[in-house]
Formats: sequence, C-alpha cells, structure tokens
Amino acid sequence: MQGLQYKNEDCYNVFCMDTMESMMSMMTYMLMGIASIALLVGGIEIMNMMLVSVTERTKEIGLRKAMGATSERIQLQFLLESIVLSLIGGLIGVALGLLISYAAANLLGTDFVISVSAVTLGVGFSAAVGLIFGWAPARNASRLNPIDVMRSE
Repeated sequence: MQGLQYKNEDCYNVFCMDTMESMMSMMTYMLMGIASIALLVGGIEIMNMMLVSVTERTKEIGLRKAMGATSERIQLQFLLESIVLSLIGGLIGVALGLLISYAAANLLGTDFVISVSAVTLGVGFSAAVGLIFGWAPARNASRLNPIDVMRSE
C-alpha cells in the first residue's frame, strides 16, 4: 500500500475464524439487547398513549356502553387502535432500516438484499407489542361503568 509507513514491515494481524465468529456473536448479542430494550420502551410508550386515550375518552366510552355497546367491542376497539399504532411504527422502522441498509450497501459496494422473512418478523413483532401492551388499557376501557362516567362528567 502506498503512503502507509509501518514501524515494522513484518508486523500485521492475523485473525483466525474462531476469533471472527466470537466477535460477530458478541456483536449480535449486543444488537439483540439494544433491540429488546427499544422494543420494551416502545411498548411502554404505546401503553402510556393508550391509557391517556382511555382517560380522555371516558365520556365517549360511557356513552357507547349506555347505548348498548358490549365490553368486548370496546376492548376490541382499543386493542385494534394499539395494534394499528404499533404497526405504523413498525412499518416506519422497517422503511428506515431498509433505507439505511441500502445506503450502507452502496457505500460498501455490496449487493442490497431484502430479507422478506426479516421484514415480516419485524412487522409481526411490532403487532405483538401493540397487542401485549395495549391489553391493559383496553381492559380498563371495557370495565368502565357508564353510570359512574356520566356522573363524573
């Protein structure tokens, strides 16, 4: 290589395949940990938003229950809202991930490959997070007593 000066011409690093595999394994575990924490924080944020939504819409929920809406329908409505909310976030995340991967592939001069299974898994996980973390707010909404709600307003 031109322009590079070494103190010792015979000095260079050799990595065996085991070392490379262990480094890649450690990086994979670190990324999985970061992704898990991000997923947990996102789920808590969805739960928080849905709890605020239930609190702000208590009059609507009470009115719907007074008009004959079942608890299951109200619970389903709030569950679907949390799933849709998390799916939108998941799709935005997948789009950003694909964009960054495309840019990295162009910079490195490698092929850009889309893994359909990874995209499906990512979107599926986001829907599952919406379902899991939206369950408690939806249950709270379905358990509201219409008489108490109308009295408090």
